[in-house]
Amino acid sequence: MPDSAQPSPPNGAKPSKVEAVKRESRRLRGDIAATLADAEAIKFADPDTALLKFHGIYQQYDRDTATERKQQKLDKEYQFMVRLRIPAGRLTPEQYLALDDFAGGLANGTLRVTTRQTFQFHGVLKGDLHDLMHQINRQLITTVAACGDVVRNVTATPAPIKDQIHTTLDRIDGQVSRHFEPRTKGYHEVWVDGEKIEPDAGAEDEPIYGAVYLPRKFKIGLATPQDNSIDVLTNDIGIIALFDGQTLTGYNLAVGGGLGMTHNKPQTYPRLATPLIFVEPDGLIGALEAVVKLQRDHGNRSDRKRARLKYVVDDMGIDWMRKTVEAYAGRDYEDPRPMPKFRIVDHLGWHSQGDGRWYLGIPVASGRIGDFGERRIRSGLRTVVDRFKPNIVLSPSQDVILADIAPKDRKRIEAVLRQHGVVLSGDLKPFERWALACPALPTCGLALSEAERVRQPLVEQIMARLIRHGLEGEKISFRITGCPNGCARPYAGDIGLVGRMPGHYALYVGGDFEGTRLNVKLLDKVAEAQVANTLDPLFAAFAAGRKRREGFGDFCHRLGAERLTALIDEARVEEAV
Repeated sequence: MPDSAQPSPPNGAKPSKVEAVKRESRRLRGDIAATLADAEAIKFADPDTALLKFHGIYQQYDRDTATERKQQKLDKEYQFMVRLRIPAGRLTPEQYLALDDFAGGLANGTLRVTTRQTFQFHGVLKGDLHDLMHQINRQLITTVAACGDVVRNVTATPAPIKDQIHTTLDRIDGQVSRHFEPRTKGYHEVWVDGEKIEPDAGAEDEPIYGAVYLPRKFKIGLATPQDNSIDVLTNDIGIIALFDGQTLTGYNLAVGGGLGMTHNKPQTYPRLATPLIFVEPDGLIGALEAVVKLQRDHGNRSDRKRARLKYVVDDMGIDWMRKTVEAYAGRDYEDPRPMPKFRIVDHLGWHSQGDGRWYLGIPVASGRIGDFGERRIRSGLRTVVDRFKPNIVLSPSQDVILADIAPKDRKRIEAVLRQHGVVLSGDLKPFERWALACPALPTCGLALSEAERVRQPLVEQIMARLIRHGLEGEKISFRITGCPNGCARPYAGDIGLVGRMPGHYALYVGGDFEGTRLNVKLLDKVAEAQVANTLDPLFAAFAAGRKRREGFGDFCHRLGAERLTALIDEARVEEAV
């Protein structure tokens, strides 16, 4: 499709409002620069809030104070979330220290690790926005395409192991990320003070995205079956690298993953990606581009709730997908090759890198790096990075990995972290180390209930039930999101809580720990105070009736939703009596 063409929704449907905004944006410029320069403006107008996402920025407001301020006839307390694009979560120590400085001086004093291996700044004021963005780019980091209807941050296996497998994965991830960055110069005009270029100039052609970019966000992840830490099948494209020993033989591409849905709209749903083709080592970029262009031209541009690639896969069928991808690529592909069983690797604690050095995975509750009372993880990490200069890897489990550590520094680093009250992996029960939560309230405008702020109390309540049944040593993944968009991947794994209304959650169980099977909704509206009690009879049944080496999600899947619901109902009756 030529760059100037405008994909049209099928059956004459009217394009969504966001499609019009993109089309008229002058390559994502809109009126962002003018509003930024207007000191009297406290927020950006609606059309530009959609464009800001392509620049890595979400306009938000403090929902804790919104009602009171409205009663006082005051404006909402507008603020901004800024998300970085950090391929595979890799940072130098100098970059980390600079970002930590920005968090203290230009944000709310915290850095937040996301489940897509990047950082978010929260609480950024409009008057500080340009300074923050400019300073980020001076560190050779960008925020472009961290959000918006484009290929977003490309995730990859986090382990900084110095063998051919992991070195290859790092290289590939960087190549994929660079290839899919938008070509518009508007970002640099606004934030980096670049030379202005007319939007219709040839230098700004978007040969991959076209004039109106993609119908919706697009996620790519890279993993091996031996380490599926990123939940590769939850991506629009999951790249599964296959090796013979240390030699790359090629990739299985799986398409159509995505976890967002809308309550009470059964035409929306989470989905895991389906293996589509096998690609030789030198053919990856061409195959990825073919899939992205297919989504550009065939994705739904009238209904954004059904605009992800997963719906194209299900509406058109996997055979049509295969033929159409081959048509875009101009070549045929092999069928996907057999793969070993997927595994999840625990990267917390100390691990050898294979080159005489070590890496240390540090747990970060909900990914929030800050100083909270005696738990001064932000100060502790800063001291370690400043003194010992480790490289940094952000993990898809919202944790931080310190890499390239000399053996002689291991005890000294642990001592510094302990002095700052930092919780280390040995302090955690298994259930706690596998718990994820999205930010939700008070910043996310989509949140229906809490997530990050209730993670620890819920973890403690559920752990008490596990201990009661002798299950404290079990690996069980637990994920909480404040809304059904699924940023903390609640539909993949053993237990998922999805915000349904204030103080209530939909409960999902029955996925597998390895990320190859979705869980199912068991109950629709469980009060926060009842979550642990609701799970208790399932834990009791698991302790009494599981098979050898059977995980909790596998057990729930085997019993089925009907039997599990009956167990909960029976327990409620007994409690009432």
